[in-house]
Amino acid sequence: MVDHDEKKLNQDKELAQLRSMVGDADGGDFSLDDILAEYSQRKSPGSVVNMTAEEEDDDNLLLFPGILPDPPPPIEDSSVDDNASDVEDEQNEHCLPEEEEPAEAVQPAPDEPEPSPQSHTPSADNVISFPEKEGRLSALLHDLSRKADDYAEQMFQDEDMPSSPETRRMEELIPGVDVENAPTRERRPRREDPPEPDLSPQELAQQYAKGLGSLRTRMLLVFLLLLPALYLMVEHLLPIPSIPHPADLSQPLLTLPLKAWICAGLLGVCMLLSFDVLKNAVSRLRRGRFGMDTVLLLACAASLLDGLTMPLLLPRQELPYCALNILALWLSMRGEFHRRRGLRLACRGAAASAEPYLVTLDEGKWNGRDTYTKHSGTPDGFGSQIQADDGAQRIFRVFCPVILIGCGVLSVLSSVGAGEPHRILWALSATLTASCTLCAPLIFSRPFHMLARRLVQSGAALAGWPGAANARKGDGILLTDLDLFPPGAVSLNGIKVFGDWSTERVIGYTATLIHASGSGLDKLFHDLLRTQGAIYRQAERLCCYEGGGLSANIRGNQVLVGSAAFMNLMEVELPQGLNVKNAVFCSIDGELAGIFALNYSLPDVVFPSVAALLQEKLSPVLATRDFNLIPAMLRQRFKLASNRMDFPPVERRRELSDPEQPHNATLTAVLCREGIYPFSEAVVASRRLRVSVRANAILACIASVLGLLLAAYLTGVGAVASISPISLLVYLSLWFVPAWLITGWVNQY
Repeated sequence: MVDHDEKKLNQDKELAQLRSMVGDADGGDFSLDDILAEYSQRKSPGSVVNMTAEEEDDDNLLLFPGILPDPPPPIEDSSVDDNASDVEDEQNEHCLPEEEEPAEAVQPAPDEPEPSPQSHTPSADNVISFPEKEGRLSALLHDLSRKADDYAEQMFQDEDMPSSPETRRMEELIPGVDVENAPTRERRPRREDPPEPDLSPQELAQQYAKGLGSLRTRMLLVFLLLLPALYLMVEHLLPIPSIPHPADLSQPLLTLPLKAWICAGLLGVCMLLSFDVLKNAVSRLRRGRFGMDTVLLLACAASLLDGLTMPLLLPRQELPYCALNILALWLSMRGEFHRRRGLRLACRGAAASAEPYLVTLDEGKWNGRDTYTKHSGTPDGFGSQIQADDGAQRIFRVFCPVILIGCGVLSVLSSVGAGEPHRILWALSATLTASCTLCAPLIFSRPFHMLARRLVQSGAALAGWPGAANARKGDGILLTDLDLFPPGAVSLNGIKVFGDWSTERVIGYTATLIHASGSGLDKLFHDLLRTQGAIYRQAERLCCYEGGGLSANIRGNQVLVGSAAFMNLMEVELPQGLNVKNAVFCSIDGELAGIFALNYSLPDVVFPSVAALLQEKLSPVLATRDFNLIPAMLRQRFKLASNRMDFPPVERRRELSDPEQPHNATLTAVLCREGIYPFSEAVVASRRLRVSVRANAILACIASVLGLLLAAYLTGVGAVASISPISLLVYLSLWFVPAWLITGWVNQY
């Protein structure tokens, strides 16, 4: 402890001495920071240096400005060298890492004189330029720059060198694959409603079929009652003379109050005929779910009361809005008819096959993008999804409570707030009717019915709105062997067996490897195996190669099965002048054993299906296991746009096409047929349905808000003629036309 205190005291004295030297030196070129840095380099903290006069080199000694060197102490005997070496050995024995305290500090030499700041006088002639030493950062940058220059020179030398024949050979024989670069993307989980009972598609189809005939008849009656209501609304604009009153020929028979009561009666009858639509609105209201049907129910009630009380409370020259409410009721019934028919067709399509294919949108499946996949399974959850609310209802569930509060508040302000409380029913009927858009009942039901009628012909069925709601821009779709070439699209042209191998053995070996790899040629070789009386063998150590082939060990024989390029890559000698475009080659123990010539015929539906996928910005991913199906073959043989498709490496293709891989629990569609046609039809239909529903729902919300504000302003100023039923009909029709066009667009692909 005493040695440590003495050491610290000596260091403090030396530091004070340096500061005094700097203060006394005039015209020095060194700052205190430079001197302290040099001092720390010469004598770092925590280390002890004990040097004798003979160990110091006069040539390497650098003095501070204005300081003369002290004469070395006289050497009396040669024992100093021994003492110095002993000190060095003692220091090496007690050398520890920087973070540890040394056990014993070595005392400085007692005969070493301490410099005194008063013993030297600074002089300009004695100033020596301090050598500039390169910093650590500049040295690091210089080292990195030198390494970069060396690497660039070596790189250019490698580029100038011609590639080896083996490298060029492998580049020609091995097809190029796409490298997967999966970005990380976090998605906020969607809030899901409690699921409905998962009934079977057969039961749901029977439920939706009940009452369709009655609904059609009642919808026709409401339309017939709509005609006289519209006539009474536009009678004064038609060049038809009114029927005169029998008592007074100068007065018309149908007075304005009588017309209002007739319109109110027609509205009441139509409300009774459309009881199922209003019943759904009441049931949804009990569960706390508002919608446009709720707004329509309140609008009909307000218009009915306004029509009955108009002659007493607010006599005016315009009829109530009963005709517009009857039109909205008829469109609601038509929307319910479209919805039930569409759901019935979808359930019938899902129940058409006992072992259907399921289409799901798996998150981050390929290259960090959501990808549609097709796999076998049971349609669990289809019944719950088909009964769930559609996208428009989910938007209206949040929007309609706000619009109802706005209707109530603005109606009170425009009537009671303006000192005209007798206008409250008129204001309510005007704001509610203007807020209830005519296109709301058809936003989901009409396009879904159109798509279900189209998909049932191709063997597909959409699984309701939840499957269509998860789509995103830039999604992919996995295409397997059977999607491009379903069973029957690949046929066998001939077999050629070489050497002493038997036909049964060559076919058995080839079929075994094809079956073990899960290739799309499995059915073809299975049928060939049965016709030739061969059997599957036990294959060991199955390997799949990027060059387009398979290898396995069967009963001690090394078997290779693949394309011609794979055989050349594995240095298997092929016959001279061989001209087979698509074939399966079999090699046993390095010798060619058989050739199976194949004929690939691409179905005609593949081209429009791929074009529809590319038009929807869907990126096809070739997850094929048939080694002959590579982008070059599809492009050269069938002129397919394979350059716009992704082709993963062989191991990744096997993972993507693995039948045991996990999938999303939400179904997009159910398929009952093979091939790419029903697959692409269902995927494109679901994406178009999502775009149409959301676009029309946004238009309906905008039209509702603008109609509410316009009706509230006109009723507040008492502009009865400006917000007449005819004016409001024109406004609602202008917003109905684009929604009708958008719903018809979903089927045009």
